[in-house]
Amino acid sequence: MTSFNLILPELNEFITNMGSPDKKSLIITFFTITALISRPFSGKLSDTIGRKKVMYIGMVVAFIVSLLYPLFNIVSLFLMLRLMHGFSAGFLPTGATALVTDILPAEKRGVGMGIWGVFISLGFGLQPLGSIIREAYGMNTLFFIAAFIAVLAGILISFLSETLPNPVKFKWSLLKITWKDIFEPSVMPAAVVMFLSAFCSGVVLVVTPDISGFFEIENKGWFFGFYAFSTIFIRLFASGLSDKIGRRKTLIFGLSIMILCMILVALSTEWILYTIAAIMFGVSTGISSPTLMAWTADLSHIDRRGVGAGTLFIALEFGVMFGSLSTILTYNSTSSSIPFTFGAAAVMAIIGILYLIWHLKYRDSKT
Repeated sequence: MTSFNLILPELNEFITNMGSPDKKSLIITFFTITALISRPFSGKLSDTIGRKKVMYIGMVVAFIVSLLYPLFNIVSLFLMLRLMHGFSAGFLPTGATALVTDILPAEKRGVGMGIWGVFISLGFGLQPLGSIIREAYGMNTLFFIAAFIAVLAGILISFLSETLPNPVKFKWSLLKITWKDIFEPSVMPAAVVMFLSAFCSGVVLVVTPDISGFFEIENKGWFFGFYAFSTIFIRLFASGLSDKIGRRKTLIFGLSIMILCMILVALSTEWILYTIAAIMFGVSTGISSPTLMAWTADLSHIDRRGVGAGTLFIALEFGVMFGSLSTILTYNSTSSSIPFTFGAAAVMAIIGILYLIWHLKYRDSKT
């Protein structure tokens, strides 16, 4: 996660310096498109050739693409690299989440996914460090460090034990995908909520580096730094909440905080409210993300955990992609367009709460 995200706060300026500030939203969109496309393949392969091999594929792609960024300083080539980079996010987290699901006892999935999520959030929240590295040593060094971190991830993967019973050798026929390899119907409720929540994240990823600039905050990863601190803190202390009160009630609580966060960013006129909103964003995702993973594990069939995890991540990518694309319509790189941009995101979170209330009242569920 650190390798993926370390470069992210600086990419808006990177593409602006190429003369295409109007294509900021495509930085996230192109990444998520290929992450989305690769999920069915990574889910199926995770359930056949093994969790670790799928993770290695993601690591290798992240390493190669990070090394290539300094050589691709034309907008069209840069966006092509963003497409390639998305494959890494499509493979590594899918295999890793399936592996974690294998080793967690059912009664402690909320706690376990909370711990797992702490390190996802830590990698995501180290974005401010990317701005510091870029300021001190330049963009090329930042890209090279991201590549090096991907190598470290690969070394750590080598110490893991494969959890898939009887993995098979890779063969090209495994890349033949059918609908059942793309979508696990049993996890649809979690996927719906993930999509609506991730829409908000897509907006945040595109716009907050610019908002930091509007408030004359030099570090463009400011929002994510405070997000990381709060989400790690809340995961450490609230990760078992969904094991006690149920997944859906916990998600309603988490999305309620997300709505307040989106409204607060929309109303922010100075850095203090903006920083409070960043903390609230971390609290919201710190509650919701591990709960969604635990709910997916509850709902997945035991022999389709890879596809189940892939389905959840497909919903994540769709949410981030549509959230980032929505900024093309709502955000014009001015502070005056921020309220409408984040107001639209708040509406999506409200829809998520309404869906959960309906599901609690009318649908059966394990939790």
